[in-house]
Amino acid sequence: MSTPTATPTGRCPVAHDASDRKTARGADAAAPAVEQRDGTWHVRSYAAVRQVLRDADATRQAGFNAELATRTGLRPPVLFEDGVAHRDHRTAIARFFTPKTVDDAYRALMEEASDALIADLQRRGRADLSDLSLDLAMQVAARVVGLTDSRAPGMAQRLEKILALERLERLPALRRVASMLRVNLHVLRFFLQDVRPAIRARRKAPREDVISHLIDKGYKDGEILIECITYGAAGMATTREFIVMAAWHLLEHEDLRRRYLAAEEPERHRVLHEILRLEPVVGHLYRRATADVAVELDGATTTIPAGALIDLDVRAANADADAVGAAPLYLRPDRERAPRVQEPVLSFGDGSHRCPGAFIAIKESDAFLQRLLRLPLTVVGEPKLGWNDLIEGYEVRGFEVAVGATPAAA
Repeated sequence: MSTPTATPTGRCPVAHDASDRKTARGADAAAPAVEQRDGTWHVRSYAAVRQVLRDADATRQAGFNAELATRTGLRPPVLFEDGVAHRDHRTAIARFFTPKTVDDAYRALMEEASDALIADLQRRGRADLSDLSLDLAMQVAARVVGLTDSRAPGMAQRLEKILALERLERLPALRRVASMLRVNLHVLRFFLQDVRPAIRARRKAPREDVISHLIDKGYKDGEILIECITYGAAGMATTREFIVMAAWHLLEHEDLRRRYLAAEEPERHRVLHEILRLEPVVGHLYRRATADVAVELDGATTTIPAGALIDLDVRAANADADAVGAAPLYLRPDRERAPRVQEPVLSFGDGSHRCPGAFIAIKESDAFLQRLLRLPLTVVGEPKLGWNDLIEGYEVRGFEVAVGATPAAA
């Protein structure tokens, strides 16, 4: 077993000569699969990232400002929990995210909301896809969580402002305080306008949603607020971005769009999973080693020491040719992956913190995209790609489409 050193392990198995990927962000084809740099251990290969994600006994959550958020004295949200508490919590909420629950409880909402958004697009003639996907994602997330009793419209925008929080551990002390004060104001508005009315309604009449479950488990209002931000961010922000990114690819690849629209649901989901593999919304996950972590790669063992911060590069792992086959940066739904490698690879994470809403995200994306892509669309606004440093993910804005218009007319 090796001792902790800065010696690189392996090489990043990604070729960067050409690509269908729109979210390349300074990737380095020569980057080691595992290395220590600037006080952080960087892990890039599929096998190594998966090992760390599954080593729940030797790591804890360190992304999304987790290490600062857990100092509040309140019960941490499910995203920040680890160990037995996390496993018990995930087991208890699993019923809200099963394929059967999605079909029985949410599918009609996804289809009705998609129909309404498409009808509105046809009536207006043009729209920014990021606005449409935000509306859809918020409606579905609100139903799952129980945020259905808001005192005023604009819940999605209130959540957006909370998610604009910077990575606090990277900021100087004064900027950190200023950023926290600013976001706390948005959190207060979200609580007063959206969360507290939902809590009050469910104390009177519980429903089959996350907030009712949390009330039943004795959560305080502040703890429910944190969970609502967590679930809202996961259900709204990530799905919103993926829908727009998938539309971008399918509008550019006419053959793939035709294939997608002609296919049955399993095949459509395969296409969407491949787009998500290529363009994972959350590009990096972080863990803090609570014990030595042994990473086995290419017959060698590298030990990441207890206390180390680990940066898991999902974008690189998803393009690991050893896991996903040849031409990993091209969009190929029929690619031959290595055994036991799932279609979206690590886009939903892995191990104890794997995203519980994976099936919901693909289902609602499919419901909307089927309807959108059957329209005679013209792209009239160039998509602009930005980045959210809190979730290490991309944001697509300004992607305007027109119905039945030519570029000149638009």
